[in-house]
Amino acid sequence: MKHLSTTALASLMIGLAILPGCRAGGGPDVDRATIVQQESDRLNAWFAERFAEGLARSPMSQTYFGKRDNQDKLDDNSQIAQDEEAALRQNWLAEMRRDFDVDRLDTQTRLSYTLFEVEQADWLATHAVAQNDYVFQHMSGPHSSLPSFIINFHKIETEADARAYISRLNAFDDFLGQAEARAQAQANAGVLLPRFVYDKITSPAQNIITGAPFTPGDDSPLFKDFKAKLDASDIGGALKAELTQNAQEALLTAVKPAYDSMLVMFEKHAAMTTDEDGAWKLPNAEAYYSTRLKHYTTTDLTADEIHNIGLSEVARIQARMQDIMDRVEFDGSLQDFYGFLRSDPQFTYANDDDGRAAYITDATAIIDEMKARLDGLFLTKPKADMIVKRVEPFREATAFGAFYDSPALDGSRPGTYYINLKDMVDQPTFLQQALAYHEGIPGHHMQIAIAQELQGLPEFRALGGHTAFIEGWGLYAEEIPKELGLYTDPYKEFGQLGMEIFRAARLVVDTGIHAKKWTREEAAQYYLANIPNPEGDVRAEIDRYIVWPGQATAYMIGKLKIIELRRKAEAALGDAFDVREFHDAVLTNGSVPLDILEANIDIYIADKKDQ
Repeated sequence: MKHLSTTALASLMIGLAILPGCRAGGGPDVDRATIVQQESDRLNAWFAERFAEGLARSPMSQTYFGKRDNQDKLDDNSQIAQDEEAALRQNWLAEMRRDFDVDRLDTQTRLSYTLFEVEQADWLATHAVAQNDYVFQHMSGPHSSLPSFIINFHKIETEADARAYISRLNAFDDFLGQAEARAQAQANAGVLLPRFVYDKITSPAQNIITGAPFTPGDDSPLFKDFKAKLDASDIGGALKAELTQNAQEALLTAVKPAYDSMLVMFEKHAAMTTDEDGAWKLPNAEAYYSTRLKHYTTTDLTADEIHNIGLSEVARIQARMQDIMDRVEFDGSLQDFYGFLRSDPQFTYANDDDGRAAYITDATAIIDEMKARLDGLFLTKPKADMIVKRVEPFREATAFGAFYDSPALDGSRPGTYYINLKDMVDQPTFLQQALAYHEGIPGHHMQIAIAQELQGLPEFRALGGHTAFIEGWGLYAEEIPKELGLYTDPYKEFGQLGMEIFRAARLVVDTGIHAKKWTREEAAQYYLANIPNPEGDVRAEIDRYIVWPGQATAYMIGKLKIIELRRKAEAALGDAFDVREFHDAVLTNGSVPLDILEANIDIYIADKKDQ
């Protein structure tokens, strides 16, 4: 059977191939449309089976998607399970190529074929270099992500839910022990975190086993969560007391030993490592970093090319910033203006609970205003609601400054824009508007909720994600509210440029650290000289890039492609261009690599011209 390369996508997607009539056992001709429908239905059924097969391997994903199946279990987190996953995906890829003919598929199913092919190839390429991907790191390591998962996604409404929660607590020892074994294998191969990261992962790990029932004082995060969910349920009396006792025993006999063992390993590895920061220090470094760049940007851009794009974009955005400085009549250099924004108290909320509550209220108002104006920019809008929520205190020391979690498929959980309010100086008012647009509406909530709600697409497309597409759209979404006149404060307009230059400078800094051997301090100084973000935010970001090579490059590369394609459509269609239709063409196929996005936009342009 034939399979479809991404380079052949555009030509194959425009119109269906003319298929010859087929005869079955000498019977009458089967018309082309029937053949295409049957083969497309067959492949879509196969996709559904593969998705179910993959989901069955992940009890935690089942919970995340709002399902109650296997909610008493955690995932297999071992190296063996990851190798089995690679073999499974390799078999899927071979089976699809063998059993299905791309020339007999309708246009949308051809796209699904190509996306599945690309997804498996990318997963396998990533798996081949995964020995260099830090198991524990301060942005998303299992020591913090596992308790966060339990707290945010495991509901307790019935006795069965509560017992499942306890079963998962009892599984902490196995799950984290498997992660520890993988981290030790990495260390044996010379893959160790930079020295400074061990302090950053030790603190949140200790937080999980601080407080009752581990130490005197207030309840620890997991015990507090279990009790609160139990209190909110209809469970009471002797059963409630029994369940609480069982949870306490699980915390002491499974959770604490897992964290104690981890902390010992962190201390041992910290004594073995160095202060070298970049991926260049790792085994097979060049191939590893190239693979990560390709994965995150979905392009073949080299580190040098990305670095130079970043330098060019920083210069372009700084020229636009100068225009706003002139409008507000600031007397001084751009760096002086950055200093003014970082230090003047008018740009920060009070660093107390009242200030944090005010920030949440105002961020919600920004999103609500944008939500009311969506008709000016969009035809398709999400049905799922979204909320703004503060990052939980136990993980705010190492969590992102802001991030988004998608809604549950069954509607039981809204999309959530999380904002880290540990230190209000790091969340200045001039960045607030653009940040809310990026994480909420019209940013991640629009694209992700719309994708989940699309009808007729395989689940892997509705729920998939390509970082350049996802984050490129988020960055693009920071700017488009200008078209509705929603940036009325020049400082917040400057903040939008500040968010953009932040992502442009990431291209310089990420490649600087991982390909050009910049030190942590050199990267921080480049940021402080070229972007307006507060110093605490800058240094936290640098530490993020160090443990997550390549990810930060996806944002600006993705936005630049979306802008390029919009300009292409505007030029080709002239007065017939409708930005709402363009946004539909971008969003209503789900997440795609950037080359496939370009093919989709070419089809949109061709279809529009034919109308």
